[in-house]
Amino acid sequence: MNLFGTDGIRGEANRYPVTPEVALKVGLAVGYLFRNQGYHRRIIVGKDTRLSGYMLEMALSAGILSMGAEAWLVGPMPTPAIAFLTRDLRAEAGVVISASHNPFYDNGIKIFGADGFKLSDELEARIEALLEDEVLEQEKALGKELGKARRIEDARGRYMVHLKKAFPERLDLEGLKVVVDCAHGATYRIAPELLEELGAKVIRMGCEPNGVNINDGCGALHPDGLRERVLSEGADLGLAFDGDGDRLVLVDEKGGVVDGDQIMALCALFLKEEGALRKNTVVATVMSNLGFEKFLSRHGIKLVRTQVGDRYVVEEMRRGGYCLGGEQSGHIVFLDHNTTGDGILTALKVLAILKIKERPASEVFRLFERMPQVLKNVKVKVKKPLDEIEGLSEKVRSIKEMLGDKGRILVRPSGTEPKYRVMVEGEDRGFIEELAEEVADFIKQRLC
Repeated sequence: MNLFGTDGIRGEANRYPVTPEVALKVGLAVGYLFRNQGYHRRIIVGKDTRLSGYMLEMALSAGILSMGAEAWLVGPMPTPAIAFLTRDLRAEAGVVISASHNPFYDNGIKIFGADGFKLSDELEARIEALLEDEVLEQEKALGKELGKARRIEDARGRYMVHLKKAFPERLDLEGLKVVVDCAHGATYRIAPELLEELGAKVIRMGCEPNGVNINDGCGALHPDGLRERVLSEGADLGLAFDGDGDRLVLVDEKGGVVDGDQIMALCALFLKEEGALRKNTVVATVMSNLGFEKFLSRHGIKLVRTQVGDRYVVEEMRRGGYCLGGEQSGHIVFLDHNTTGDGILTALKVLAILKIKERPASEVFRLFERMPQVLKNVKVKVKKPLDEIEGLSEKVRSIKEMLGDKGRILVRPSGTEPKYRVMVEGEDRGFIEELAEEVADFIKQRLC
């Protein structure tokens, strides 16, 4: 069936596989798998602000209850909050209904285990297999064994207290003016309220969700509006979250956009100075800029690369015992504080550094020069494995030889959309633009 991609199940809401029928079966499978994992039989269920979230929440919960487990509903809540609450409330699993940075008409389902980490590929495969297994029908609860649902009223407060613990007690945000763009998504209440409680003057953007405006020209994928607002308000910093709050992009006081590589560079250097960067290592994906890698190397910090997807970053961090990792897109993982990328937590870490350094954001982030990088998205009707696209491997190999050690090329299928992504880095932007366009056209001719 191959329902699960790099970040759970995802697609257009009310079309297979993101339908209430599939959500019901996923609820049954999750209830069946986890109901005997612990004493409580609790499954946390959260969502972002999409219109289709109501439909999927009800279907998923019905499946959980039908298996005799409890569905604890927390409503709109950032993905990292679900990871935290699953541990904090001693639940057996946590489920997030979200399509992250995708448009409102998409939705998805991703699952955390009792430890707050995303499920392994093996467990996801077990869930897929269960969806077609008669055991779900045979094992449904009856009579008094049926599960109960309840709303968790203090979920937001619990998460906010958790976040505050990651911010130094001796510091506050008095004197800072911050523009916050919540993408009309799951952070729309927590992020501005938390920053105000810490003393910042907060200017809100993207904090009026209506079910269909999530990620619509705003948030981490569209920072232009935030940039204009930071400049017009004379703010010290702009924060842009995506729809489910697991990524962060910044805008400095001069309007410069700061991506995940630059955020990781700042945090890695600060942690190293504090003696807190375990094994002097950062974990990032193959998409992180070559300039970032060279900067780390100059400061005696090793970069370990993984395939794209924050779950793979986290897996490598756990395997190697590292504390900092992330993606260029803004998923930053502080494994000492949470088990997945957390946009609000990352914002607090950056704001603390700004307060300690007592320097403008534009100066603090002036750490390395990015090597020119071009990214092309090629939309196709049907994705094939790369090795089945005739001539592609030879094309990529010849470009790698051409670039040598002065650049990189990466071609990969998207894990969440019917697209291929072509990334080329090199010293001459015009030249790499031509190379990226050449490869994108090559794929289009064979698959479109």
